[in-house]
Amino acid sequence: MAVETRKTVCNRDCPDACSIVATVEAGRVTKLGGDRDHPVTRGFLCWRTHHFLNLQYGPDRVLAPLVRTASGDFRAVSWDDALDLIAERLMAFRRESGPASIFHYRSGGSLGILGHLVDRFFQLFGPVTTKRGDICSGAGEAAQTIDFGESESNDLFDLLNARHILLWGKNVHVSTPHTIPVLRDAKARGARLALIDPVHHRAAGLCERFWQPRPGGDFALAMAVARRLFDRGLVDARAGSYCDNLDGFRALAHRHDAAAWCRQADVPVAAADDIGDRLADGPTAILVGWGMGRRRNGGAIVRALDALGAVTGNVGVSGGGVSYYFKRRRGFDTTFGGTGARPPRTILEPRFGPELLAAADPPVRAVWITAGNPVVMLPEAQTTARALATRELVVVADSFLTDTARLAHVVLPTPTLLESDDVLGAYGHHYLGVARPVVAPPDGVRSDLEIAQALAARVGLASAMAGSAREWKARLIRREAADGGASLEALEEGARRNPLAPRIAFAGQRFSTANGRANLLTEAEPPPLGSSPDYPLFLMSLSTDRSQSSQWSEPETDALACTVHPEVASAAGVADGGRAVLQTAVGSLPVVVRCDPHQRRDVAIVPKGGHLRSQRCANALLRAEVTDIGEGGALYDEGARLVAG
Repeated sequence: MAVETRKTVCNRDCPDACSIVATVEAGRVTKLGGDRDHPVTRGFLCWRTHHFLNLQYGPDRVLAPLVRTASGDFRAVSWDDALDLIAERLMAFRRESGPASIFHYRSGGSLGILGHLVDRFFQLFGPVTTKRGDICSGAGEAAQTIDFGESESNDLFDLLNARHILLWGKNVHVSTPHTIPVLRDAKARGARLALIDPVHHRAAGLCERFWQPRPGGDFALAMAVARRLFDRGLVDARAGSYCDNLDGFRALAHRHDAAAWCRQADVPVAAADDIGDRLADGPTAILVGWGMGRRRNGGAIVRALDALGAVTGNVGVSGGGVSYYFKRRRGFDTTFGGTGARPPRTILEPRFGPELLAAADPPVRAVWITAGNPVVMLPEAQTTARALATRELVVVADSFLTDTARLAHVVLPTPTLLESDDVLGAYGHHYLGVARPVVAPPDGVRSDLEIAQALAARVGLASAMAGSAREWKARLIRREAADGGASLEALEEGARRNPLAPRIAFAGQRFSTANGRANLLTEAEPPPLGSSPDYPLFLMSLSTDRSQSSQWSEPETDALACTVHPEVASAAGVADGGRAVLQTAVGSLPVVVRCDPHQRRDVAIVPKGGHLRSQRCANALLRAEVTDIGEGGALYDEGARLVAG
């Protein structure tokens, strides 16, 4: 029996975009490993992808189009029947109610650039209603765009030039595991690491110092650091030459003394001095976790960290930077030769359910969902489910029968990451790559491009969508990137660093703002922090090494695990491993209690992405609220309580 190894790139919503080596025997993948030749993957995969074969060949895989019957069950149909039904109904809705009555929602379940072709189809067909905002990074990207002109990072390996590295709210073991070898190499060269996070996690073991502010206290802690920097004369003497609003930022920091700011953050003043010393002893890199941006004051928090990096001279230099995002689309042109007509209406993603229900004149009659599972991944899960259940047509293109797909009228099966044919950037480094099928998709499965093309042929748009996947990949790579060594042919030979990406973001303190200067915040002090007596715990639904958003690589065999400090469990009358109920003002879920003495006494930690159907979906407990800027989801400000159950 012939055994082959074939390479592809993971297309799931993860910063690392790993290069995968798949072992294939008789047309079936039998083993997955990391590509030793990829400079970031370095021969290993995260647990989630290493165990992806449990999903690839699991029972929830959809292998043929499904249509809901009058009895509510699904039956398998041919592609022609499914697409004819969809085309007929979409054209009827457009004719009767206008294209605004159709909502296309595309999320990040696949980060492949060809996903933009589905957007192109619906733009040409309508344009239809689309989403705005961002459930993951909206506040942080908006903050850095205001401050620096764009959200971009130094080269990942420039961390080797840092003297200090601050992991501020960032759990690298879960979010960016391929950063860990770089951090270890940096430590071997003498870099000193510190972690600032309300949650204790494995990254503390990489660091010589761990500060644990209250949830949402990061802004106050940053202001305490700023106050001490100004008081001790540790601000870069040249800061006024490349920063706007330096006096305003100083005034903001001086609204309270460091001790008062630290009381708000619930840390000792020593924390502000320690962090300030590290920033003053640069070059110092701040690696910013995305969780902080998922608060009502999330934009203010990231802007405060941007300001700390800027005023200490750590932005625009080797070994420094405030790294929130790597601009993964920089090497691609998804405008298709023009911006096109504006959508007639948008739905704010963090408020998907409430806004979809409220949409009128015309109401949304049809929803098409690409690369997403909004029922699980968006707040107010039950509201989202109700909104979808009351539409006239819901189409879900997915590989698996998710909670969202189970509400659809039509489910269209798509390839998995091992069957994908696409081109990708990454948002945890600057390398580009191509995804190629290591095995062919099953006969009943079609790519999003093939689906869009087949639908286009039914509605008179065939010519606008024509082209093979390879032709579109080559077409979407920017000419400048291709000319710089990242052509499709080059990427097919192996990963290439995006030639358009900077080695040092904002080198020489030259920013991408209109006037080339950093824009410091001056009016962003948040309201006083505090928890409700009825709901004293901050509910924190965090990513885990066992799931990729809502794709779990192992069965969900028990109730939702809820990690709390032992004193929290004791006060609720629950022992470690005991059963309880986690309640918020929105709803409740049964949980298994896990006690961890390293956690704060005001947090309840649960995994992100659990299935609604198995009562493990934390988003069923969250209100649909929006961040201060960027129209992101404020997911970590919900109060909770633990009661015996």
